Amino acid sequence: MLRKTGMGFLIIVASVLLTSCQLGRFVIYNFADINDHKKFPSRTLNAGAEPYLFQRTDSGKFPKELNGVPFDKYLEANKTVAFLIIKNDTIQYEKYFKGYDNESIVPSFSMAKSVTSILIGTAIDEGLIKSVDEPITNYIPELAKNGFNKVTIKHLLQMTSGIKFNESYVNPFGDAASFYYGLNLRKEIRKMTLKREPGTQFEYVSGNTQLLGLILERALKDKTVTSYLQEKLWTPLGMEYDASWSIDRKKNGLEKTFCCLNARARDFAKIGRLYLNNGNWNGKQIVSKEWVEASTIADKSAGSVRYYQYQWWLPKSGEDFMAQGILGQYIYVNPTKKLIIVRLGKKNGNADWWTIFTSLAKAY
Repeated sequence: MLRKTGMGFLIIVASVLLTSCQLGRFVIYNFADINDHKKFPSRTLNAGAEPYLFQRTDSGKFPKELNGVPFDKYLEANKTVAFLIIKNDTIQYEKYFKGYDNESIVPSFSMAKSVTSILIGTAIDEGLIKSVDEPITNYIPELAKNGFNKVTIKHLLQMTSGIKFNESYVNPFGDAASFYYGLNLRKEIRKMTLKREPGTQFEYVSGNTQLLGLILERALKDKTVTSYLQEKLWTPLGMEYDASWSIDRKKNGLEKTFCCLNARARDFAKIGRLYLNNGNWNGKQIVSKEWVEASTIADKSAGSVRYYQYQWWLPKSGEDFMAQGILGQYIYVNPTKKLIIVRLGKKNGNADWWTIFTSLAKAY
């Protein structure tokens, strides 16, 4: 009886921790996992009424081996759950592993940073945001007292803001864990401080993108970030499936724009197709060509680095770019080769995906 009572008490405590505090979420969920889309509240994205479908071929071109191992086996051994190769809008290779299929939802993790950047671009195109050179205190005035007057939207996009932010997910009281598992992103943002002069040094931290998310929400006024994504991307790009964006809490929640867009592999590929075509989707300009170029051409000025631009990674300057997330989620784009590669995984595995993608691109 005592044993049952003790077990019941532990279940109650665990339940309270799970639903009421950041530490409880961290203890029970532990580290980022491919099933995290099931753990957090979210807002729904609806599939397009007229889905865009990539063409298919029965004689697709793809490598038979990778590092001396059969291609399929190499991908599976390195924790891959989905792998797509798309050339000239035609699927050359599409394979799923470990019980996953084309309808399986996979969280984007930090690939959402690139999507957030696209939405900032569309908001600038529409005049909702004036310029990347605006100080962020125009939208988040409560940070003025913390010395953020010199931090611009461009600093956030380039990860050169100088904010003090611990990117570690291991420490339950660290900034990344607070943002990922916490229940009030706006409150956490108000606590943010700077550790260096803006525009002097690149440092990849998720706090930058979450600030972009709050700026976007404030610029939209009566829309959520998710509804704006629906309007600007999910519907016009003809997404095949419903999706969602995780938020910090059910009531008046804020999207976790640094992570947590939950979708399927083929729909992630359409994000790549949009940028492959300079922001144009079948004749309609979704986001300006100028924004796409600014996002994918290296700029090393004002503390920026060659391999990162406006929330996109640049493996080889001027040749390709990609969205990237923890556990090895990727949307790789090579416009010259008209090539898109999507890799989703349970973990990164022991593979050097940057090198693999650029090597695959050479073969096309």
